[in-house]
Amino acid sequence: REGREMIPTAKAFQLMTLLRGLQVEELSKPELTGEWEYKLAQMEQGKLSRATFMAEIAAMTEHIVKKAKEYDRDTVPGDYATVTTPCPTCGGVVKENYRRYTCTGADGASEGCGFSFGKTPAGRTFEPAEVEQFMRDKKIGPLDGFRSKAGWPFVAEMALKYNEEEKNWKLEFDFGDDKKNEDGGEIVEFTDESLGVCPKCGGAVHEHGSNYVCSKAVPTNEQPTPSCDFKTGKLILQQPVEREQIIKLLTSGKTDVLDKFVSNRTRRPFKAMLAWNPEEGKVTFEFEQREGGKKYPPRKTAATKTPFGKAAAKKTAAKTAKTPAAKKVAKPAAEKTPRKAAVGTLKPSPALMAVIGDGTYARTEVVKKIWDYIKANNLQDPADKRSIKADGKLQAVFGKDSATMFELAGIIGKHLS
Repeated sequence: REGREMIPTAKAFQLMTLLRGLQVEELSKPELTGEWEYKLAQMEQGKLSRATFMAEIAAMTEHIVKKAKEYDRDTVPGDYATVTTPCPTCGGVVKENYRRYTCTGADGASEGCGFSFGKTPAGRTFEPAEVEQFMRDKKIGPLDGFRSKAGWPFVAEMALKYNEEEKNWKLEFDFGDDKKNEDGGEIVEFTDESLGVCPKCGGAVHEHGSNYVCSKAVPTNEQPTPSCDFKTGKLILQQPVEREQIIKLLTSGKTDVLDKFVSNRTRRPFKAMLAWNPEEGKVTFEFEQREGGKKYPPRKTAATKTPFGKAAAKKTAAKTAKTPAAKKVAKPAAEKTPRKAAVGTLKPSPALMAVIGDGTYARTEVVKKIWDYIKANNLQDPADKRSIKADGKLQAVFGKDSATMFELAGIIGKHLS
């Protein structure tokens, strides 16, 4: 949900595709809900019996189950894409189906080599252009829109990595916290252009793995033993940090305001700048200052809300300064009067009066008395407790031999004035 709008999830789109493939599209049409509401209103007015309504529901359910049982294809038909990048394992054609992107062999119509990956990892559906990039580069991201099993949104990179045991490629998430390549002690050769000068030691800052690091913070041919520890992530609290922002940080001391940070504690998004803090020797958050240089806006008092607020406030303050405060005498607490019961103003018809008695009532009282009468005389149908069998007095109220509990409110309303 976003405000008042309901946002369909990836599973919702999959369900719509499934219903169309099974040829039971009636479940996906909003007209079905309107039709049911209309028939429930007819039941309430006594124009449609419950048995007829439930028979229609049973018939529709039987039709859906029959369609599902008769379906004998391997996948659900739909408008699916063919990926132009070949399968990384066998070079075959990769095609989309109902749930996955899968290899279909060199001819595009066989079982293929077994390579496949899901269309909707962690609740986020791949776009066709993203699939092409992912297959071509073996990685993509950072991407947002993912959701954990607990329902929390998160941002991550994805990579296709070769599994030696299964001899195939697998999709994996990369959250930017893999230190194996960065801290493994291997000599690093930077091939990218320097982003700027390290604020700690003056060395050159480069991209390395999932971080931006000082060239003296990793083993290199020029300096096998690291002497600096400057490092900042490409992904911080779900906020992707682009190269341009790191260049600004190194040249001016801070980035622009970034608006996609998500607190680990509250799970709420927030805006902040990344800034170099020389006292702490690391990159920290810096928040925008409000007007007047204060963290919070000035509190509005009652005096400033009125046209004469300021003058009234000054006069009141002057009077308070001149006149000593008088001691207040505590007044004896007044005895609380008991709250009056609500008095009904609705008059029952003669037929209804024969059931609940003469007098004026609130609607809730009438409903309670009717139910007391029904239970005292055991008038509920044993086979269906929602159905009420009318005796002589209730027949005059209902106008028929029986009624359901859904009709009761409408019937009572006709006998009150």
